[in-house]
Amino acid sequence: MATTATNKQPLLIDRVFHNVISSNTLTSGSSNDLDIVGTNESAILVECSTNDGGIIEDLYTISRTGTSTAYAVLLYLSPAIDYLRPNEAVFVGSMISSTTGGARSSSTQLPKILAPVPAAGTASQLNAFYVPKGYNLWVTLQTAGPLNSSDTPIIGAQGGFY
Repeated sequence: MATTATNKQPLLIDRVFHNVISSNTLTSGSSNDLDIVGTNESAILVECSTNDGGIIEDLYTISRTGTSTAYAVLLYLSPAIDYLRPNEAVFVGSMISSTTGGARSSSTQLPKILAPVPAAGTASQLNAFYVPKGYNLWVTLQTAGPLNSSDTPIIGAQGGFY
């Protein structure tokens, strides 16, 4: 790819990733609001504290059992690597899992990116989520109390590191 007059290079992916979090680790999360408070069982979905950042093309959930509960999956950016602290967590989005066992639900709320797309007669843009250098994408479930680990969804992300 060509560079610009100011010698800026395009973002190039060094290595791809496909990270999956088993729902066994997410049996409790934030309370019924979007703020992280006190003790929580959150997990890092994409770790960018030791590289130049990453871009996520797809965030998804897979329901494990047929249940009447659609779980709210909350996403946070934080520089923390060991524990999602309330004073460092920044809420960046959410998605809802399906109530059908084995069903896959993708996030439709990813931001639009500036990458060019082929002209197809309509204005279109690609969507992706950028995780900056030094930050991690954390995931948790929105719940007021402990959950049955065999019921909570599997959560995944696909993309690449810079």
